[in-house]
Amino acid sequence: MATNAKTRKTARYAVPVAVAGVAAATVAMVPAFANSGSPDLPPVTAQQLIEKVAASDVQQLSGSARITTDLGLPTLASGLLGGAAGGAGGGGGSADPQDRIAQLANGTHTVRVAADGPDRQKLTFVDGKDEYSVIHNGADVWGYDSKSNEVWHEKNQDAGKQAGRPAGSPQQLAQEILKAAGPTTDVGVGDTAQVAGRDAYQLVLKPKQSGSTIASVKIAVDAKNGVPLRVQLLATEGGKPIVDAGFTKVDFAKPSADTFAFTAPKGAKVTEGADHAPGKAGKDDKDGKEWKGLEAFPGLEGLTGAAGGKGETKVLGEGWATIARIDTGLGKSLKELENDKNAPKEAKQFLGSLGDKVSGKFGEGRLFKTRVVNALITDDGKVYVGAVTKDALVKAADANK
Repeated sequence: MATNAKTRKTARYAVPVAVAGVAAATVAMVPAFANSGSPDLPPVTAQQLIEKVAASDVQQLSGSARITTDLGLPTLASGLLGGAAGGAGGGGGSADPQDRIAQLANGTHTVRVAADGPDRQKLTFVDGKDEYSVIHNGADVWGYDSKSNEVWHEKNQDAGKQAGRPAGSPQQLAQEILKAAGPTTDVGVGDTAQVAGRDAYQLVLKPKQSGSTIASVKIAVDAKNGVPLRVQLLATEGGKPIVDAGFTKVDFAKPSADTFAFTAPKGAKVTEGADHAPGKAGKDDKDGKEWKGLEAFPGLEGLTGAAGGKGETKVLGEGWATIARIDTGLGKSLKELENDKNAPKEAKQFLGSLGDKVSGKFGEGRLFKTRVVNALITDDGKVYVGAVTKDALVKAADANK
């Protein structure tokens, strides 16, 4: 069994899944049967389908996948995300996988995936003629950016290992979502489907509670071998999926050994991962991507509680309706900053990106809105954030002022 430190290290290579706040370890099973449709498959219950996923021992595959993410980020926040993530076609930056995987949080990406057990995986982002690959082969993890001819390398036998399922694949997304499902979740079976030419059942997870921005999560499961082939995250507000990640082509044959072989090209700049470990990047590191929160914006330092360390966090609610309440230890109110003629333009620009002003029994504040995570920043320095609606945030602020 891996140590906590190893688990944290491994998690660096997993794609963050934006399904907030489902903490319990068991799934509340709702018996449901697959609706008749195309293809015509034998009926299964949700319990049977989850057991099929859990029992799947497929560790060898190759193929292509398409990942589309539409978080509905404000223009400024989207720009910051793109700048921090770098990515294939993103204008350069470090070849560190930690930087590059983050690009999946925005836009549409085509990736090639390959896996041969827990010790060999490869994920390649394709952007026209340019490619970025992260390769885990035994004790080595490599990142290679063909555009900049930069290489990142780390010696770590556990890095990149996700029970034989390549980080960034529909398999990994489904695995993380199923781990998060708990007693606040209804689990059923939807219509059958075909994904990448494979017959599939669809497992459907829905919040039991009201107030979540997530309407449902649909996981298409290969009818023969139980491998998750597609994951769709649907918004309460409707429209296209927040996340739609699925194989467009998949083959369960053993990939050739040279798929995972890598040698740094001649003339490439090679960076050893130990030189850029998490927490070492800072203001003096030109390649560092350290995120400092609001204090990264001149004039907003006082809103974070960084000066004096007064910030406190409290978790409100549970499951899909979980809200984090952060008391920042406010140094300067939003009103003061907004009306301050001497405040830096970056600070006011950031405030402008937060969206509408809101009010309630708690007082007044600003709402930062995306299709998934919303945040209410009150004028007295409290932040309420979660994958919940504006009304849920205001209700929480009124009850916990």
